[in-house]
Amino acid sequence: MADVLVTLRDGRQCSLDAADGELLMEVLRNGEAGVDGTCGGACSCGTCHVYIADEWAARLPAKSEDEAMMLEALADFVELKPTSRLACQIPLTAEFKGIAVTIAPQVE
Repeated sequence: MADVLVTLRDGRQCSLDAADGELLMEVLRNGEAGVDGTCGGACSCGTCHVYIADEWAARLPAKSEDEAMMLEALADFVELKPTSRLACQIPLTAEFKGIAVTIAPQVE
């Protein structure tokens, strides 16, 4: 079980529980944190864009080419940061207990 510390778009913070192996996108969507996950984890919509806290970013698996391209496509609509990731590409395990993320602004 991994706890996820979430900063919502309005600045409020909450903690969500995650089952081992669950995708970060599913945790955020099911926890009503403002993430739609429209594509269901196919890395094709960008609605699960988050900013990973600096201290956690380097511990995550590297971005795939598909994830990097989807994030690049979002750059015209929303600020990208060096820690920008798609939550659908991050499986959570016990090693990520306490991971901190900020929900990125919604693409309009």
